[in-house]
Amino acid sequence: MMEVATILKEATANSLVILDEIGRGTSTYDGLSIAWAVAEYIADKEKCGAKTLFATHYHELIGLEEKLEGVKNYNIAVKEKGEDIIFLRKIVAGGTDESYGIHVARLAGVPKTVTQKADEILRSLERKNILSGKKQESKKQVERTI
Repeated sequence: MMEVATILKEATANSLVILDEIGRGTSTYDGLSIAWAVAEYIADKEKCGAKTLFATHYHELIGLEEKLEGVKNYNIAVKEKGEDIIFLRKIVAGGTDESYGIHVARLAGVPKTVTQKADEILRSLERKNILSGKKQESKKQVERTI
């Protein structure tokens, strides 16, 4: 974070900033919040406006392309064949809501029992997130009718 602080204090519109995984190493919401705020700050031409490459796994930041002038999303193209994924080593325009961390763990040689357990945990977390999203949505609908 000290490097990020220095970049935010010193970068100008003439700077080239390269940031990788800002906000990682803390809780998901803290990390996402930090990454989002840093991206907004740098994109603001009055505050910074530096040309920036910002690598992140936070899919929620994809929407900044629509909200902030000059922000463009790119991702690495992949080809999915069943459960196998081939990284095509090609950068393409657009964001993605896919994450291949468990697949990369398999490629790196992490034991199969660990990656299988990770798949189970991921499915469980995704189900809980879907359920909580529905609860929040229904709560909003109730508030609108009151």
